[in-house]
Amino acid sequence: MTHPLIPKILELATPIAEELGLEVVEVVFQTNKRPPILRLDIRNPSSDTSIDDCERMSRSLEAILDTTEIIAGSYVLEISSPGISRQLITDREFAAFKGFSVIVTTHTPYEDRQEWRGKLQGRDEGAVYINQKGRAIAIPRQLVATVRLEG
Repeated sequence: MTHPLIPKILELATPIAEELGLEVVEVVFQTNKRPPILRLDIRNPSSDTSIDDCERMSRSLEAILDTTEIIAGSYVLEISSPGISRQLITDREFAAFKGFSVIVTTHTPYEDRQEWRGKLQGRDEGAVYINQKGRAIAIPRQLVATVRLEG
């Protein structure tokens, strides 16, 4: 279940990321840790996400979070990039990583294969769409086990 502060944190973080030329991919607030951990995954859409990108986002967001005081008490702020083995789950992630190389695995074989590699084109209620060397492939969504970024 999503923490109730996530929408407010996204509201604060998204314009900061945009101003820095970055995108917020995911926000997780782990309140079961002591102190709690607020983790944001960001990406740089124009190049590989760097440590400098993470540091700039961290400094900018930390200043806003401290002044708004929406998080009571102490917490740890972690800014990172999604990583190359990242599994895509949300519609937002599928939109953010359109055009990226992915590996789609299926529960059961589809067209005699259980692993598909290609450039992510998107997904809808019926299928996950990839482009494999110019050939569009629609993999039925009910068969899809995972979709993850390819290294």
